[in-house]
Amino acid sequence: MEFVKPIVSIETIEALKAALKKHSARDYLLFVFAINTGLRISEMLKIEVSDIVENGNTPIRFLSIGKEEIFINDSIHHALHYYFSTSGTTGNQTYLFQSSRLEKPITRQQTYRILTQAAKEAGVEGTIGPHTLRKTFGYHAYHKGIAVSLIQKRFHHASPAETRKYIGIEKNEVIPKVDVNL
Repeated sequence: MEFVKPIVSIETIEALKAALKKHSARDYLLFVFAINTGLRISEMLKIEVSDIVENGNTPIRFLSIGKEEIFINDSIHHALHYYFSTSGTTGNQTYLFQSSRLEKPITRQQTYRILTQAAKEAGVEGTIGPHTLRKTFGYHAYHKGIAVSLIQKRFHHASPAETRKYIGIEKNEVIPKVDVNL
């Protein structure tokens, strides 16, 4: 297995979003969902439409995954609305990331192929796979001032040092300034 790094460039993230959106609303949603939640791909693929939608087609704001509550931010909300408006699948599918041929979710391997193809189309160099998305979430969360202890908890890591190493934060890198400025 190759070592993957987080996607640090916002331009690269946007290029990948565009490539995925051009291919399919489901694949675009998968990417947006992953980089905004930090969930493992195995956790994401189990999500059912009924877990994320209430009252017909209104996406929820918090998703329960095990004992964790996952915040559904505006980026995910917009991607969900785009997905449901373009595919019209809320009523006839079980899984959020369902295969187009089977009544099962896409596989981890299919996710890897989707991401690899999008990276190729977007001109992104290096290896990009499902784990890249999780690391991207952690990297950007850290740089936006989210405490490493909270990221560590999301990732179920044993120590902050493990989390920093995982998301590619060097020991001597400047800690983001959290300025409440009341």
